[in-house]
Amino acid sequence: MTRGEKLTRRQVRRIALAAQGFADPAPRGAITRRHLARVLSRTGLFQIDSVNVLTRAHYMPLFSRIGPYPAALLERAAWRRPRALFEYWAHEASLLPVETQPLLRWRMARAEAGEGIYGRLAAFGRERRAFIETVLGEVERRGPLAASDIDGHTGTSGWWAWSEVKHALEWLFWAGHITTHSRRPSFERLYDLPERVLPPAVLATPTPRPEDAQRALVEIAARALGVATARDLRDYFRLPPGDCHPRIAELVEEGVLEPVRVEGWPQQAYLHRDARLPRRVRARALLAPFDPLVWERGRAERLFDFRYRIEIYTPAQKRVHGYYVLPFLLGERIVTRVDLKADRQAGRLRVQAAHAEAAAPAHTAEALLAALHEMAGWLGLAEVEVVPNGGLAPQLAAARAA
Repeated sequence: MTRGEKLTRRQVRRIALAAQGFADPAPRGAITRRHLARVLSRTGLFQIDSVNVLTRAHYMPLFSRIGPYPAALLERAAWRRPRALFEYWAHEASLLPVETQPLLRWRMARAEAGEGIYGRLAAFGRERRAFIETVLGEVERRGPLAASDIDGHTGTSGWWAWSEVKHALEWLFWAGHITTHSRRPSFERLYDLPERVLPPAVLATPTPRPEDAQRALVEIAARALGVATARDLRDYFRLPPGDCHPRIAELVEEGVLEPVRVEGWPQQAYLHRDARLPRRVRARALLAPFDPLVWERGRAERLFDFRYRIEIYTPAQKRVHGYYVLPFLLGERIVTRVDLKADRQAGRLRVQAAHAEAAAPAHTAEALLAALHEMAGWLGLAEVEVVPNGGLAPQLAAARAA
């Protein structure tokens, strides 16, 4: 690529796929923390989601890039010693490398001051500080603790049904006074003090100036995206425009980012200096709804001509493609979307609907079936079941029968 060159959409797709790790060679031998670290060096984080109709979304990006791996590998890295990951608000709730923690302390400080935190929780922090200190004392004395372990928790569930204890814990979590120690099988979070969870070397790292930390976060986003608009860069760590736009300008001045034009994109784009353009990408991956490749729906549409909406919260009769729909990446294009469910009692991976995109090649059903069998094996399910729903379902069922 030459400076000032206008990039084609095909080039940008390849750059984006390579930046996200889809052009990396497949692992050989046992999957280890080294493979996890390699993927995280590409993505920067995994978004956490509790929906378990298939598998929780934070397990998927690693599978999508390296294939079947032991789930315990991610769980040990996130919730056991020696800890490699920690939880915090980045692109929504996320698992991040522990080395990123100092780069988010400015966000914790703002949360402490009631800024950058959603209104109801910010108000709770202002009005119930004495109660919050009492809850923090409980964690200090008895941690790790879940909300349900503390007197006064009502046992209610759901975002709007949080108890006062849960509100206090979440405020403390936002402000960095506590962090996630581990998760129960129910996925309930156990909280503890950072000094009892995070590695001492991370805690001893000096806190960077907010501007320096934000610039580092923008660069992580730019490296993970390859080519991105300012909106894409802001979205990766959910940075406010006033914090992100000056950092983009500084990275351009430093030569880390190069302004480029992209065919069909009206927005200014930026190319990371380490971005690579492979001659071809031979990917085959089922993607979680919250995979970094597609979580920004406008970007997914610009890259792949793929209009993607998650329909979990859509009434069943109004859903177009299904409840928990995964895009299927084949080569350099998203060619299919499938509504999947893990029927653990029956030992089946159920394809509840399969819809082909306009770009789907003739061998899509066979390639998808292979990916589904791989996923079923990874999830410990014995077979793939195809429900006759969606335009690709008959071909998929025929391929399965064959």
